[in-house]
Amino acid sequence: MGEGAPGHKIYRPGVLFPLAAGAYLGPIETKELAMLNIRRSDERGYADHGWLKSFHTFSFADYYDPKHVEFGALRVINEDRVAAGAGFGTHGHRDMEIISYVLDGELAHKDSMGTGETIRPGDVQRMSAGRGVTHSEFNPSRDKPVHFLQIWIQPDQRGVQPSYEQKHFAADQKRGKLRLIASRDGADGSVSIHQDAKVYAGLFDGAEQADLSVGADRQVYLHVARGSLVANDNVLNAGDALALTDVATLSLSKGQGAEVIVFDLQKVPATRQ
Repeated sequence: MGEGAPGHKIYRPGVLFPLAAGAYLGPIETKELAMLNIRRSDERGYADHGWLKSFHTFSFADYYDPKHVEFGALRVINEDRVAAGAGFGTHGHRDMEIISYVLDGELAHKDSMGTGETIRPGDVQRMSAGRGVTHSEFNPSRDKPVHFLQIWIQPDQRGVQPSYEQKHFAADQKRGKLRLIASRDGADGSVSIHQDAKVYAGLFDGAEQADLSVGADRQVYLHVARGSLVANDNVLNAGDALALTDVATLSLSKGQGAEVIVFDLQKVPATRQ
C-alpha cells in the first residue's frame, strides 16, 4: 500500500494512518539534550478512546510536544491498555522497526506477510515494516485487558524487505540483570533490528542491581514499565523515564517490583531539523 492508497494518508515515515484517525505527528525538532533528563509518567501524552487507553512518551497521533518528539533513533514508546475483545484494525506501516512487549494479557497479531501469532508476557515481537506492511492487533480475551508497550525505532535503512520475528525471554533471564532483547545483529539470541541500537529488559527487587556501561558515542533512555527503582541516584516510578547523555554508566538498584526497558542508542547531533 503506498501514499495513494484510498482512504489513507501518510503523515510521517513509519505509519499509514486512516484518515479518520486525524493523526499528525508534526515536524522533528530535536533540541540540545541535558546530561540527565527525567520524564515523569504524568507528563506524558494521554488518549482515552474507551476500548484503548494509551500513554505517549513521545509525540504521537493527536499528541504533539516539540520537546518530546524522539530520542536519537527512538521514536515511540506507547503504553497501551486494550479492552477485552477489542483491538487495532488492519492498518499500514513503512520504514520503521516496531517492537511489542506485553506486560499482562495477550495480544493477537496478523499481517500481510502471512504471520499470525499471539504474544504474551515475556515475548518480544519485532516487525520491520520496510517498504510497506499491513497488520492488525487484537485482544483475544473475553474478560481481561491486555497491557503492553509498543516501541518504534527508526531504521538506518529504508525500503528493506518487511519481516517478522518473535522470541520469548523468561523472567529468570531478566531477574537482577539487563537482558539484551533486540540488537542490530541479533546478539545473544535477541531479535534483530535495522539500526545501531541495543534494547534491554530487566526485573529488579530489593538488593538486585545492575550497571550498563555507556560508550562515549552513545546515549541511553530508560523506561520504567512498572514498579519503582533508583537509576543513577534518581527515584523512578512506573511510567517514568530517564534520558542520559555524556555519562559513562547507567546504574540500577533498590527495585520494588520493577520492570524496565533500556535503550542504548547512537548519539546524534544536538540539533536536527
